[in-house]
Amino acid sequence: MAFIAKKRKAVNAKVDATKAYTLKEASTLVKEVNTTKFDASVDLHIRLGVDPKKADQAIRGTVNLPHGTGKTKRVLVLCGPDQEAAAKSAGADYVGLDEFVQKIEGGWTDVDVIVATPAVMPKIGRLGKILGPRNLMPNPKTGTVTNDVAAAVNEVKGGKVAFKIDKAGIIHGSVGRVSFTPEKIAENSQEFINAIIKAKPATAKGTYLKGLTMASSMSPGISVDTKTFVH
Repeated sequence: MAFIAKKRKAVNAKVDATKAYTLKEASTLVKEVNTTKFDASVDLHIRLGVDPKKADQAIRGTVNLPHGTGKTKRVLVLCGPDQEAAAKSAGADYVGLDEFVQKIEGGWTDVDVIVATPAVMPKIGRLGKILGPRNLMPNPKTGTVTNDVAAAVNEVKGGKVAFKIDKAGIIHGSVGRVSFTPEKIAENSQEFINAIIKAKPATAKGTYLKGLTMASSMSPGISVDTKTFVH
C-alpha cells in the first residue's frame, strides 16, 4: 500500500469525490488543497464526447485568457531577416532560422511556442517529427504561422494558449497559478471552456462535455459540474 503523508490526507479530505462542484467553488477549493511550496499551475482536464481519430473531430484551437497563465512563455520566431527586427521588438526570446533549425534537429526544444512565417515553412517541415509530439510545430490554425510575427508574439506573451485533444479524447490546459485569486481562476477557466464549446464539431453526437476536472500540480482533482455549461 502506498504511503500517504498526513498533509496529503488532510487535503484529500477537503475534496468530496462524490460531488461535482460549481466552477466558482472549484476555483476556491483548488487553492485550499494545494500542497506545493512553489506557485503551482492550475489545470483543466476536459473529457469530450468526440472521436479524435476522425479528422473533423480532432479538436484544436487557441484562446486568449483574460488574466494570462501566470507563466512567461519562451517564444522562438523562425523567419527571414526582414522579419527579425519586428519579432525582437515584440519580445520574442529567440529569432532566426537556419541556426535554430539545426539546433532543433540536434534535439533542442527549450521553448514554449514557435512562430513561423509562411515563407519558411518548407524549410522547417522536416522538423515535424521532433516538434509535433511536443505540440510545438507552427500551425495556421493556432495562429503560429503568420506574416504578422509581432502580433503573434504579443498574443502569446499576453495569455494566448493553444489546446489540442489527445488520443483519449481529453483536452488539457493551464488556466493560471494557485497564486491567482479564485475570481481570476474562474474567469480564465470559463474563457477556456467557452473556447472548447465553440470548437464543437457539427458531427459530434450525444453529450459533448463528458467530464471536467480542475487540479493544481500534485493536488487532488476537483470534479466540476458540466451541466452548468450550455454545450
